[in-house]
Amino acid sequence: MFFPVLWLVFSCSEKQSQDREHLVFRYNESSNIATLDPAFARTQAEIWITNQLFNGLVQLDDSLNILPDIAKEWTISEQGKRYLFVLRSDVFFHKNPTFKDSTRKVTARDFEFSFSRLKDKQTASPGAWIMRNVKDFKALNDTLFEIDLEKPFPAFLGLLTMKYASVVPKEGFENGYDFRKKPIGTGAFCFKFWEENVKLVLRKNPIYFEKDQNGNPLPYLEAVAVTFLPDKQSGFMQFVQGKSDFISGLDASYKDEILSPKGELQPAYHDKIKMLSGSYLNTEYLGFKLDNQSVLTDKRIRLALNYGFDREKLVAYLRNNIGTPATNGFVPLGLNGRYENGFEYNYEKAKNLIEDYKSETNNPIKITLSTMLPILILQNTCNGNGRK
Repeated sequence: MFFPVLWLVFSCSEKQSQDREHLVFRYNESSNIATLDPAFARTQAEIWITNQLFNGLVQLDDSLNILPDIAKEWTISEQGKRYLFVLRSDVFFHKNPTFKDSTRKVTARDFEFSFSRLKDKQTASPGAWIMRNVKDFKALNDTLFEIDLEKPFPAFLGLLTMKYASVVPKEGFENGYDFRKKPIGTGAFCFKFWEENVKLVLRKNPIYFEKDQNGNPLPYLEAVAVTFLPDKQSGFMQFVQGKSDFISGLDASYKDEILSPKGELQPAYHDKIKMLSGSYLNTEYLGFKLDNQSVLTDKRIRLALNYGFDREKLVAYLRNNIGTPATNGFVPLGLNGRYENGFEYNYEKAKNLIEDYKSETNNPIKITLSTMLPILILQNTCNGNGRK
Protein backbone atom coordinates (compact mmCIF):
# COMPACT_ATOMS: atom_id res chain seq x y z
CA MET A 1 0.00 0.00 0.00
CA PHE A 2 0.99 3.62 -0.50
CA PHE A 3 0.43 5.82 2.51
CA PRO A 4 0.42 9.62 2.68
CA VAL A 5 2.49 11.73 5.02
CA LEU A 6 1.26 15.30 5.27
CA TRP A 7 3.37 18.28 6.27
CA LEU A 8 2.28 21.85 6.87
CA VAL A 9 4.19 24.32 4.71
CA PHE A 10 4.98 27.74 6.19
CA SER A 11 6.72 30.72 4.67
CA CYS A 12 9.98 31.55 6.40
CA SER A 13 9.66 34.73 8.47
CA GLU A 14 11.99 36.87 10.52
CA LYS A 15 9.95 36.14 13.63
CA GLN A 16 10.36 32.39 13.11
CA SER A 17 14.11 32.81 12.79
CA GLN A 18 14.19 34.79 16.00
CA ASP A 19 12.09 32.61 18.26
CA ARG A 20 13.30 29.33 16.68
CA GLU A 21 9.80 27.88 17.00
CA HIS A 22 10.21 26.49 13.49
CA LEU A 23 12.91 24.17 14.89
CA VAL A 24 10.36 22.33 17.05
CA PHE A 25 8.75 19.37 15.30
CA ARG A 26 5.18 18.88 16.53
CA TYR A 27 2.75 16.04 15.92
CA ASN A 28 -0.22 14.38 17.56
CA GLU A 29 -0.19 10.71 18.58
CA SER A 30 -3.73 9.35 18.89
CA SER A 31 -2.47 6.05 20.33
CA ASN A 32 -1.33 5.76 23.91
CA ILE A 33 2.37 5.42 24.78
CA ALA A 34 2.81 3.07 27.70
CA THR A 35 6.59 3.25 28.08
CA LEU A 36 9.77 4.89 26.83
CA ASP A 37 11.87 1.80 27.55
CA PRO A 38 13.01 0.28 24.21
CA ALA A 39 12.78 -3.25 25.61
CA PHE A 40 9.00 -2.76 25.59
CA ALA A 41 8.63 -0.70 22.40
CA ARG A 42 6.19 -2.97 20.60
CA THR A 43 3.72 -0.48 19.12
CA GLN A 44 4.30 1.94 16.30
CA ALA A 45 3.79 4.94 18.59
CA GLU A 46 6.43 3.68 21.04
CA ILE A 47 8.85 2.76 18.26
CA TRP A 48 8.65 6.24 16.77
CA ILE A 49 9.63 7.84 20.07
CA THR A 50 12.30 5.35 21.12
CA ASN A 51 13.85 5.66 17.67
CA GLN A 52 14.69 9.27 18.57
CA LEU A 53 16.05 8.35 22.00
CA PHE A 54 18.11 5.20 21.39
CA ASN A 55 20.62 3.55 19.07
CA GLY A 56 21.65 -0.04 18.46
CA LEU A 57 24.49 -1.82 16.78
CA VAL A 58 22.96 -1.38 13.32
CA GLN A 59 20.11 0.56 11.73
CA LEU A 60 17.91 0.64 8.62
CA ASP A 61 17.83 3.37 6.00
CA ASP A 62 14.65 4.39 4.19
CA SER A 63 15.16 1.60 1.64
CA LEU A 64 15.49 -1.09 4.34
CA ASN A 65 19.25 -1.47 3.85
CA ILE A 66 21.22 -2.34 6.98
CA LEU A 67 23.71 0.37 7.89
CA PRO A 68 26.22 0.88 10.72
CA ASP A 69 24.99 2.63 13.84
CA ILE A 70 27.01 2.37 17.06
CA ALA A 71 28.86 -0.51 15.40
CA LYS A 72 30.99 1.06 12.68
CA GLU A 73 31.75 -2.33 11.09
CA TRP A 74 31.28 -6.05 11.62
CA THR A 75 32.40 -9.43 10.36
CA ILE A 76 30.51 -12.71 10.11
CA SER A 77 32.24 -16.09 10.34
CA GLU A 78 32.25 -18.46 7.38
CA GLN A 79 29.78 -20.71 9.18
CA GLY A 80 27.44 -17.74 9.65
CA LYS A 81 27.16 -18.24 13.40
CA ARG A 82 29.65 -15.74 14.87
CA TYR A 83 29.24 -11.97 14.56
CA LEU A 84 31.99 -9.60 15.67
CA PHE A 85 31.05 -5.91 15.96
CA VAL A 86 33.56 -3.06 16.20
CA LEU A 87 32.03 -0.13 18.07
CA ARG A 88 32.53 3.58 17.54
CA SER A 89 34.51 5.37 20.24
CA ASP A 90 32.60 8.67 20.09
CA VAL A 91 29.15 7.62 21.35
CA PHE A 92 28.03 8.93 24.75
CA PHE A 93 24.88 8.46 26.80
CA HIS A 94 22.60 11.42 27.35
CA LYS A 95 23.68 13.66 30.19
CA ASN A 96 22.02 12.57 33.40
CA PRO A 97 22.67 12.90 37.19
CA THR A 98 22.91 9.12 37.50
CA PHE A 99 26.37 9.30 35.93
CA LYS A 100 29.31 10.40 38.04
CA ASP A 101 30.52 12.87 35.39
CA SER A 102 27.07 13.67 33.89
CA THR A 103 27.67 11.23 31.02
CA ARG A 104 30.00 8.48 29.88
CA LYS A 105 31.11 6.68 26.73
CA VAL A 106 29.20 3.64 25.45
CA THR A 107 31.23 0.43 25.55
CA ALA A 108 30.69 -3.16 24.48
CA ARG A 109 29.85 -4.00 28.10
CA ASP A 110 26.76 -1.82 27.78
CA PHE A 111 25.53 -4.03 24.96
CA GLU A 112 26.31 -7.07 27.09
CA PHE A 113 24.11 -5.61 29.85
CA SER A 114 21.36 -4.55 27.42
CA PHE A 115 21.14 -7.95 25.73
CA SER A 116 21.22 -9.76 29.08
CA ARG A 117 18.34 -7.60 30.28
CA LEU A 118 16.39 -8.24 27.08
CA LYS A 119 16.86 -11.98 27.45
CA ASP A 120 16.10 -12.05 31.19
CA LYS A 121 12.69 -13.62 31.92
CA GLN A 122 12.21 -11.25 34.84
CA THR A 123 12.34 -8.32 32.45
CA ALA A 124 9.46 -9.93 30.50
CA SER A 125 10.26 -7.96 27.37
CA PRO A 126 7.96 -8.64 24.40
CA GLY A 127 11.11 -8.38 22.28
CA ALA A 128 12.92 -11.28 23.93
CA TRP A 129 12.09 -13.42 20.91
CA ILE A 130 14.83 -11.75 18.82
CA MET A 131 17.36 -13.51 21.10
CA ARG A 132 15.98 -17.05 20.66
CA ASN A 133 18.72 -18.13 18.28
CA VAL A 134 21.49 -16.43 20.29
CA LYS A 135 23.78 -18.90 22.04
CA ASP A 136 26.09 -16.41 23.73
CA PHE A 137 27.28 -12.81 23.59
CA LYS A 138 30.14 -11.02 25.33
CA ALA A 139 32.26 -7.90 25.38
CA LEU A 140 35.84 -8.77 24.38
CA ASN A 141 36.96 -5.27 25.36
CA ASP A 142 35.51 -1.75 25.24
CA THR A 143 35.08 -1.72 21.46
CA LEU A 144 34.60 -5.39 20.44
CA PHE A 145 31.27 -7.15 20.96
CA GLU A 146 30.79 -10.77 19.92
CA ILE A 147 27.55 -12.71 19.34
CA ASP A 148 27.35 -16.47 18.76
CA LEU A 149 24.23 -18.03 17.25
CA GLU A 150 22.90 -21.54 17.75
CA LYS A 151 22.63 -21.91 13.97
CA PRO A 152 23.14 -19.66 10.94
CA PHE A 153 20.35 -17.14 10.45
CA PRO A 154 20.88 -14.62 7.59
CA ALA A 155 18.11 -12.32 8.88
CA PHE A 156 19.79 -11.83 12.27
CA LEU A 157 21.26 -8.42 11.43
CA GLY A 158 17.77 -7.28 10.52
CA LEU A 159 16.52 -8.28 13.96
CA LEU A 160 19.24 -6.16 15.55
CA THR A 161 17.83 -3.05 13.87
CA MET A 162 14.69 -3.33 16.05
CA LYS A 163 14.44 -0.94 18.98
CA TYR A 164 14.39 -3.91 21.36
CA ALA A 165 18.14 -4.25 20.69
CA SER A 166 18.96 -0.67 21.73
CA VAL A 167 21.80 0.00 24.13
CA VAL A 168 20.89 1.22 27.63
CA PRO A 169 23.12 2.06 30.62
CA LYS A 170 23.22 -0.11 33.74
CA GLU A 171 22.98 3.04 35.87
CA GLY A 172 19.44 3.60 34.59
CA PHE A 173 18.23 0.54 36.48
CA GLU A 174 19.92 1.14 39.82
CA ASN A 175 18.92 3.02 42.98
CA GLY A 176 15.23 3.11 42.12
CA TYR A 177 15.65 5.14 38.93
CA ASP A 178 12.43 5.10 36.83
CA PHE A 179 13.79 4.28 33.39
CA ARG A 180 10.33 3.76 31.91
CA LYS A 181 9.42 7.42 32.39
CA LYS A 182 12.89 9.02 32.25
CA PRO A 183 14.91 7.10 29.67
CA ILE A 184 18.64 7.52 29.14
CA GLY A 185 19.75 6.74 25.64
CA THR A 186 22.27 7.78 23.01
CA GLY A 187 19.86 9.08 20.37
CA ALA A 188 19.57 12.37 18.52
CA PHE A 189 17.10 13.64 21.14
CA CYS A 190 17.10 13.51 24.94
CA PHE A 191 14.13 13.06 27.23
CA LYS A 192 12.84 16.34 28.66
CA PHE A 193 9.23 16.04 29.85
CA TRP A 194 6.33 13.56 29.79
CA GLU A 195 2.87 14.06 31.20
CA GLU A 196 1.21 10.80 30.25
CA ASN A 197 -1.67 11.11 27.78
CA VAL A 198 -1.09 14.87 27.60
CA LYS A 199 2.31 15.86 26.22
CA LEU A 200 5.83 14.53 25.61
CA VAL A 201 8.86 16.72 24.85
CA LEU A 202 12.30 15.67 23.63
CA ARG A 203 15.25 18.07 23.31
CA LYS A 204 18.21 18.06 20.96
CA ASN A 205 21.16 15.96 22.12
CA PRO A 206 24.16 18.33 21.91
CA ILE A 207 26.68 15.46 22.01
CA TYR A 208 25.06 13.24 19.36
CA PHE A 209 27.61 11.40 17.23
CA GLU A 210 26.03 11.27 13.75
CA LYS A 211 26.62 13.87 11.02
CA ASP A 212 25.05 14.44 7.62
CA GLN A 213 26.84 13.86 4.33
CA ASN A 214 28.32 17.37 4.47
CA GLY A 215 29.72 16.89 7.96
CA ASN A 216 27.05 18.95 9.72
CA PRO A 217 26.06 17.65 13.16
CA LEU A 218 22.64 16.04 13.59
CA PRO A 219 19.88 16.63 14.44
CA TYR A 220 18.89 19.89 12.77
CA LEU A 221 15.84 20.36 15.02
CA GLU A 222 15.91 21.70 18.55
CA ALA A 223 13.02 19.64 19.91
CA VAL A 224 10.17 17.22 19.26
CA ALA A 225 6.80 17.86 20.91
CA VAL A 226 4.06 15.23 20.93
CA THR A 227 0.44 15.70 21.99
CA PHE A 228 -1.97 12.84 22.70
CA LEU A 229 -5.41 13.75 21.44
CA PRO A 230 -7.21 10.39 21.07
CA ASP A 231 -9.74 11.70 18.54
CA LYS A 232 -8.21 11.66 15.05
CA GLN A 233 -10.58 14.33 13.80
CA SER A 234 -9.36 16.66 16.56
CA GLY A 235 -5.78 15.82 15.65
CA PHE A 236 -6.52 16.72 12.03
CA MET A 237 -8.05 20.05 13.03
CA GLN A 238 -4.94 20.78 15.09
CA PHE A 239 -2.88 20.04 11.97
CA VAL A 240 -4.82 22.33 9.58
CA GLN A 241 -4.76 25.11 12.17
CA GLY A 242 -0.96 25.00 12.17
CA LYS A 243 -0.64 23.64 15.70
CA SER A 244 1.14 20.49 14.49
CA ASP A 245 3.49 19.89 11.57
CA PHE A 246 2.73 16.36 10.47
CA ILE A 247 0.14 13.61 10.25
CA SER A 248 0.65 10.14 8.85
CA GLY A 249 -2.05 8.07 7.20
CA LEU A 250 -5.61 9.09 6.49
CA ASP A 251 -8.56 8.52 8.75
CA ALA A 252 -12.00 8.07 7.21
CA SER A 253 -13.27 11.10 9.15
CA TYR A 254 -11.21 13.52 7.05
CA LYS A 255 -10.12 11.49 4.02
CA ASP A 256 -12.48 13.18 1.57
CA GLU A 257 -11.86 16.59 3.08
CA ILE A 258 -8.18 16.52 2.17
CA LEU A 259 -7.98 14.23 -0.89
CA SER A 260 -9.75 14.17 -4.23
CA PRO A 261 -11.13 10.87 -5.62
CA LYS A 262 -7.88 10.59 -7.61
CA GLY A 263 -5.78 10.68 -4.45
CA GLU A 264 -4.55 14.24 -4.97
CA LEU A 265 -4.67 17.12 -2.49
CA GLN A 266 -7.85 19.15 -2.65
CA PRO A 267 -7.25 22.63 -4.18
CA ALA A 268 -7.83 24.37 -0.84
CA TYR A 269 -4.71 22.69 0.59
CA HIS A 270 -2.29 23.01 -2.34
CA ASP A 271 -0.38 25.93 -0.81
CA LYS A 272 -0.65 24.80 2.80
CA ILE A 273 0.25 21.13 2.86
CA LYS A 274 2.97 19.01 1.33
CA MET A 275 2.03 15.37 0.79
CA LEU A 276 4.62 12.59 0.53
CA SER A 277 3.64 9.01 -0.23
CA GLY A 278 5.52 5.74 -0.30
CA SER A 279 5.13 2.00 0.14
CA TYR A 280 3.89 0.87 3.52
CA LEU A 281 5.09 -2.63 4.35
CA ASN A 282 1.92 -4.13 5.72
CA THR A 283 -0.46 -6.80 4.50
CA GLU A 284 -3.90 -7.40 5.97
CA TYR A 285 -5.73 -10.60 5.20
CA LEU A 286 -8.67 -12.73 6.20
CA GLY A 287 -7.93 -16.36 7.06
CA PHE A 288 -10.49 -19.10 6.56
CA LYS A 289 -10.94 -22.20 8.68
CA LEU A 290 -10.97 -25.03 6.16
CA ASP A 291 -12.87 -27.82 7.88
CA ASN A 292 -14.57 -30.65 6.02
CA GLN A 293 -17.90 -28.82 5.92
CA SER A 294 -16.59 -25.65 4.29
CA VAL A 295 -17.10 -24.95 0.60
CA LEU A 296 -13.75 -23.16 0.76
CA THR A 297 -11.95 -26.51 0.75
CA ASP A 298 -12.63 -26.52 -2.98
CA LYS A 299 -9.99 -24.64 -4.95
CA ARG A 300 -12.57 -23.31 -7.42
CA ILE A 301 -14.34 -21.34 -4.71
CA ARG A 302 -11.07 -19.84 -3.48
CA LEU A 303 -10.17 -18.88 -7.04
CA ALA A 304 -13.59 -17.30 -7.43
CA LEU A 305 -12.82 -15.16 -4.38
CA ASN A 306 -9.71 -13.88 -6.12
CA TYR A 307 -11.26 -13.28 -9.52
CA GLY A 308 -14.64 -11.99 -8.39
CA PHE A 309 -13.82 -8.63 -6.90
CA ASP A 310 -12.44 -5.51 -8.54
CA ARG A 311 -9.60 -4.44 -6.29
CA GLU A 312 -8.83 -1.42 -8.49
CA LYS A 313 -12.27 0.01 -7.75
CA LEU A 314 -11.90 -0.74 -4.04
CA VAL A 315 -8.72 1.36 -3.88
CA ALA A 316 -10.22 4.09 -6.07
CA TYR A 317 -13.54 4.54 -4.27
CA LEU A 318 -12.81 3.48 -0.68
CA ARG A 319 -9.22 4.74 -0.41
CA ASN A 320 -9.14 7.71 -2.82
CA ASN A 321 -6.46 5.89 -4.81
CA ILE A 322 -4.12 5.81 -1.82
CA GLY A 323 -2.97 2.22 -1.91
CA THR A 324 -1.82 -0.66 -4.07
CA PRO A 325 -4.51 -3.20 -5.03
CA ALA A 326 -3.73 -6.61 -3.54
CA THR A 327 -3.50 -8.41 -6.86
CA ASN A 328 -0.03 -9.86 -6.40
CA GLY A 329 -0.21 -12.19 -3.46
CA PHE A 330 0.73 -11.83 0.19
CA VAL A 331 4.02 -9.93 -0.09
CA PRO A 332 3.44 -6.14 -0.25
CA LEU A 333 4.97 -3.75 -2.75
CA GLY A 334 8.48 -2.78 -1.63
CA LEU A 335 9.69 -6.22 -0.52
CA ASN A 336 11.59 -8.78 -2.56
CA GLY A 337 9.68 -11.94 -3.42
CA ARG A 338 6.47 -10.23 -4.47
CA TYR A 339 4.45 -12.38 -6.85
CA GLU A 340 4.40 -10.67 -10.24
CA ASN A 341 1.66 -12.68 -11.97
CA GLY A 342 -1.32 -11.72 -9.87
CA PHE A 343 -5.08 -12.16 -10.07
CA GLU A 344 -6.94 -9.53 -12.04
CA TYR A 345 -10.64 -8.92 -11.78
CA ASN A 346 -12.61 -11.33 -14.01
CA TYR A 347 -16.28 -11.54 -13.14
CA GLU A 348 -17.09 -14.15 -15.80
CA LYS A 349 -14.30 -16.45 -14.73
CA ALA A 350 -15.42 -16.21 -11.09
CA LYS A 351 -19.03 -16.91 -12.06
CA ASN A 352 -18.07 -19.94 -14.16
CA LEU A 353 -15.96 -21.39 -11.34
CA ILE A 354 -18.93 -21.17 -8.96
CA GLU A 355 -21.31 -22.70 -11.49
CA ASP A 356 -18.85 -25.50 -12.20
CA TYR A 357 -18.59 -26.27 -8.50
CA LYS A 358 -22.38 -26.26 -8.03
CA SER A 359 -23.06 -28.52 -11.00
CA GLU A 360 -20.43 -31.07 -10.00
CA THR A 361 -21.15 -31.25 -6.28
CA ASN A 362 -24.91 -30.64 -6.26
CA ASN A 363 -24.26 -28.54 -3.18
CA PRO A 364 -27.62 -27.14 -1.99
CA ILE A 365 -25.91 -24.06 -0.52
CA LYS A 366 -26.68 -20.96 -2.56
CA ILE A 367 -23.37 -19.45 -3.64
CA THR A 368 -23.33 -16.24 -5.66
CA LEU A 369 -20.86 -13.43 -5.99
CA SER A 370 -23.28 -11.08 -4.24
CA THR A 371 -23.45 -13.28 -1.12
CA MET A 372 -19.65 -13.54 -1.14
CA LEU A 373 -19.19 -9.76 -1.33
CA PRO A 374 -18.57 -9.10 2.41
CA ILE A 375 -15.86 -11.76 2.41
CA LEU A 376 -14.33 -10.37 -0.75
CA ILE A 377 -14.14 -6.85 0.64
CA LEU A 378 -12.29 -8.10 3.69
CA GLN A 379 -9.97 -10.42 1.83
CA ASN A 380 -9.03 -8.09 -0.98
CA THR A 381 -8.39 -4.92 0.95
CA CYS A 382 -5.29 -3.31 -0.51
CA ASN A 383 -1.99 -4.36 1.04
CA GLY A 384 -1.76 -2.18 4.11
CA ASN A 385 -4.13 0.01 6.04
CA GLY A 386 -2.04 1.69 8.65
CA ARG A 387 0.38 4.45 9.41
CA LYS A 388 4.08 4.67 9.06
